[in-house]
Amino acid sequence: MTEVKGSDIDIVTEDGTADAYLAHPADGRPHPAVLFYMDAYGLRPHLRAMADRLAATGYTVLVPNVFYRAGRTPVLDLPEVIDPAADPSIWERIGPIMAAHTPDRVLRDADAYLRWLAGTPLTTDGPVAITGYCLGTRLAVRTAAAYPDRVAVAAGFHGGNLVTDDPESPHRVVDTITAELYFGHAGDDHSMPPEQVAAFDAALDAAGVRHRTEVYEHAKHGYTQSDTPAYDRAADDRHWAALLELLGRTF
Repeated sequence: MTEVKGSDIDIVTEDGTADAYLAHPADGRPHPAVLFYMDAYGLRPHLRAMADRLAATGYTVLVPNVFYRAGRTPVLDLPEVIDPAADPSIWERIGPIMAAHTPDRVLRDADAYLRWLAGTPLTTDGPVAITGYCLGTRLAVRTAAAYPDRVAVAAGFHGGNLVTDDPESPHRVVDTITAELYFGHAGDDHSMPPEQVAAFDAALDAAGVRHRTEVYEHAKHGYTQSDTPAYDRAADDRHWAALLELLGRTF
């Protein structure tokens, strides 16, 4: 694996300053850019480790604290093992912050993140890749739809609520996507049951979006997150293989 350099940076947005983690090969040369969208638990050591692992394969990876309006990292004081079953107050605290992260805020911020990646000498020219986890899957879809000329590929893992009755549901915006998409859905996920998976695929098919959908049977929502009880080593390994294959074919 390539030696990696990681650092904390700030990105100016229309609404303030987002703190973020940046990981890239230590050679200082430009590499393809990956915008890494966090899950609802936020930017924390586990996500930094994931970004480092991805950067070691030859990418410049940006992980923004998308909840920066609520505070700098750590936005929430969370235990080393995050288990809402043991502490229901975790979601009581996260819920209002997630609700405040509206689609218009998502897109304003995405523009800032993409512009930052385009402007740094650590990235190669051209469109970026996106990978998103849980909440981050929705952000990845919205970003790919809003900025089709700036996103080459996007992947989402154990995303939830991609098809809802909301007029701004993610499945309603996919018709502008030109990127190739990959989704690794959790097989045991009340936020993305089989009927939602089918409806989301139907929306992508109707829009003519190139995509591949896989359901990781028996994996739980959050299967890539090793600091939670949902972690599943086999499903996580499968996610890494799928993500690196997608990026490798693209860049």
